[in-house]
Amino acid sequence: MNTWYQLEAAAVLNQLGTNANTGLSGTEASQRLLQYGKNELQEHPPKSPWLMLWEQFTATTVLVLIVAAVISALLGDFQDTAAIMAIVIFNGLLGFTQEYKAGKDFAALKKMAVPKARVWRDSEWQEVVASELVPGDIIQLEDGDQVPADARLLECINLRTQEAAFTGESESVEKSVATLTGDSLPLGDRHNMVFMGTIVTYGRGRAVVTETGMNTELGKIADSLQSVEPEATPLQRRLDQLGRRLALMALALVAVIFGFGIMRGEDLEAMFLTAVSLAVAIIPEGLPAVVTIALALGARRMLKRKALIRKLPAVETLGSVTTICSDKTGTLTENRMTVTILSLAGQRVDLRETFAEITSRLDGNKSIFQPGEGTQLPEPMALTLVGCALCNNALVPDDADDTDLATENRADSEVPKAIGDPTEIALVVAADRLGLDKEELEELLPRQAEAPFDSDRKRMTTIHRVEQDGEQWKCDNPSSRLLPRLSSLLQTPYLAFTKGSVDGLLQICTQVWIDDRTEPLTPDWDAQIRDHNDRLASSGTRVLGVAFRPVATLPLLGQEVTLERDLIFVGLVGMLDPARPEAKTAVQTCHRAGIRTVMITGDHPLMARHIAEELEISQNGCYLTGVDLDKLSLEELAQQVEAVSVYARVSPQQKLAIVEALQSRGHIVAMTGDGVNDAPALSKADIGVAMGITGTDVAKEAADMVLLNDNFATIVAAVEEGRVIYDNIRKFIRYNLTGNTSGVVIMLFSPLLAMPLPLRPTQILWINLLADGLLALALSVEPAESNVMRRPPYPPNESVFSRGVGRDIIWVGSLMGLIFLFAGDYFFGTGAEWVHWQVMVFSTLAFSRISLALAMRSEHDFVFSQGFFANKPMLAAVVLTFALQMLVIYVPWLQGMFSTQGLSAQELLICLALSTVGFWAVEAQKLFFRWRPQ
Repeated sequence: MNTWYQLEAAAVLNQLGTNANTGLSGTEASQRLLQYGKNELQEHPPKSPWLMLWEQFTATTVLVLIVAAVISALLGDFQDTAAIMAIVIFNGLLGFTQEYKAGKDFAALKKMAVPKARVWRDSEWQEVVASELVPGDIIQLEDGDQVPADARLLECINLRTQEAAFTGESESVEKSVATLTGDSLPLGDRHNMVFMGTIVTYGRGRAVVTETGMNTELGKIADSLQSVEPEATPLQRRLDQLGRRLALMALALVAVIFGFGIMRGEDLEAMFLTAVSLAVAIIPEGLPAVVTIALALGARRMLKRKALIRKLPAVETLGSVTTICSDKTGTLTENRMTVTILSLAGQRVDLRETFAEITSRLDGNKSIFQPGEGTQLPEPMALTLVGCALCNNALVPDDADDTDLATENRADSEVPKAIGDPTEIALVVAADRLGLDKEELEELLPRQAEAPFDSDRKRMTTIHRVEQDGEQWKCDNPSSRLLPRLSSLLQTPYLAFTKGSVDGLLQICTQVWIDDRTEPLTPDWDAQIRDHNDRLASSGTRVLGVAFRPVATLPLLGQEVTLERDLIFVGLVGMLDPARPEAKTAVQTCHRAGIRTVMITGDHPLMARHIAEELEISQNGCYLTGVDLDKLSLEELAQQVEAVSVYARVSPQQKLAIVEALQSRGHIVAMTGDGVNDAPALSKADIGVAMGITGTDVAKEAADMVLLNDNFATIVAAVEEGRVIYDNIRKFIRYNLTGNTSGVVIMLFSPLLAMPLPLRPTQILWINLLADGLLALALSVEPAESNVMRRPPYPPNESVFSRGVGRDIIWVGSLMGLIFLFAGDYFFGTGAEWVHWQVMVFSTLAFSRISLALAMRSEHDFVFSQGFFANKPMLAAVVLTFALQMLVIYVPWLQGMFSTQGLSAQELLICLALSTVGFWAVEAQKLFFRWRPQ
């Protein structure tokens, strides 16, 4: 039932069959638990390890390899069969291990959110496991509690909850018990309801559970995720396309080579084995292993940079991202309300400055502040901060500074949690930063009475005792030394501090504090204060006013609000959730890389626009709200998404619509989020990025990647890593198929020159093993090229043969093959033994793979400018590959296996010189393309 908020509290209790005086009985609760099930979200069954393993062996390229292995086995070539299957098995196990480990790492992040709940049963309060709550249970809620189920409020005393998981708003929501009207009210407007997974930040209350488990709002969103079908990543689509093309090419090659051999009268079985061997050589067996290793190593590097990859292909997909849709709260901002400005009588101070910067700017003659040296804050500022700290119910641990508070929700954080409303926590931290500790102030001015905040008055007042003899001011602590010399105030028995909305506060103020004295609150002062307020509010800043008054006697209990008159207005406090310092640099990096950053938030449009302009996400101030989006069809929205970079007050369905609209325009979209409301969009996006600190389990389950530090800059680092990985995979394909092409050209054209077969099947497969082995793996760990984040993303639908890869495979491979062939023909014409010149062709091809790998480390930079030590694994692979080939040439028992014989020093030097043809061709091409723009 979605209309509990429309019913009177008594009607809700009656409908749920609950007695407010006694609660449910233990027996009834047990029966309802059987009826409704446990109060927990039903997790999707984890992917079976057997299914993970099966998926590793069903990619097109892997299936082609398995077919090749089977054919080799049928021909009796069990060595080739063993080599190919070893590669297939190695690739499958590596991919399975990485995916299985990522799942285990993610599971370790999940913790039970609400282990206990206080429930009224059998006329007494009991503490039960939250999963055993049932509809009809009456629960108690207090500061710091996490709401264990959806519930209708029965009693509410200044209750406020943090509902950012549903709405995206960092400001807490004030609750009430009043019945609401209207159908299908947004969750954020259902003020008489509390929802599973939200946090109580202030006050206390009682509520009756209306929904549990998957019937809660949290559960509904979790259930809706099942309808979002996962899509293949760009890399998966490209590799499947490559596999199909190579399979067709291999079949055609088998037919051509076999046909040429039959026409020349070659042995039928030998020609078939040669044709199959060459076809196997065309297919880059090492590609699946290289891809998997590159992705796995990239995932490990990203984990060190605080990004957990849950789905391995997501690493490369990040490199194809064209648009990052980022939540504001906690990702672009610090997810904590921070006092940024104190607007006093003619003074504006940014508290993101240090104390030294503030005091030296306000009074250049004052010395740099050091606690205990007598430096004092200006009196209006000090009074404002004293009022902020004392008229405040937040509890902030002594060892938790304002930086620690940004991580207060981390499961593994050792920092004690601050308890209370985020706004009040921010005020306490602001006072503490300037030397006014809340606990010390409460010792100096102990609280005697309080008029709590309520929505009608929109303010809060606390009354504090002041000793007549002033002895407490002599205590030796920083706060007493930093308090201004307010001798006239210290002669009164009590001081009352009030904070609240500026408009309401001005109505009950008669004076304003200027420097060290009071002045009447004239119309000019009133207008000036309101102007300050309007300017701050126009940027999306939340503004509070602070006032005080001396009090002669304590009011009667319950009459504290009578003191809210004839107040002395002292200052304004502006608060906002500040942008992360590193976020602007990250956004600028995205701009240089051709990636758009789009802010999608549930916060107020003014706040969203302010942060977007500060971070340079948006320069034109253009934004769309949820109301605007409701008026647009998906087609109309798709026409506007290219121009709009800020979306505010959006619902979960609208977030999903924005992602779909961007994808319809051909964008590869990364969507970040932390709340339950983000989960559908996280699943739909090409890359879902969940927050590891503040994110809900539902959001993490829906995501491809989890940020362990909730930092936008980490996403940008992951994008760079993804680009490097895709570049390296392309380098491998370019390198491998270029070398394979040279071998195919030799085998195809040697019959035209009346030459015998220049390569034996075992030699073809040995060269293939060298190419797909150490050299290929070394290419997969090549460092980033210099322009990796200074170029636009490549089109997501591009072929792996685009941007010159296909061109280089054909012309460089053909050039190498023809030169090697004519060189072999020359040696064959000099009367050299068939075996001897065949060894020279074989050795030249093998050595050519080494020089070709070095040249193809970069598409733009010359080898000598890169440096040979930039990729140490490549250096090791070159040395080891050269050594292995030398063993095949000169070790007797290997000579028999590969049909080789020793070469003279001159012949070896000739082979080495010829093998560099591909190297010089690639380097010359780099030089040509550098000159061409000029």
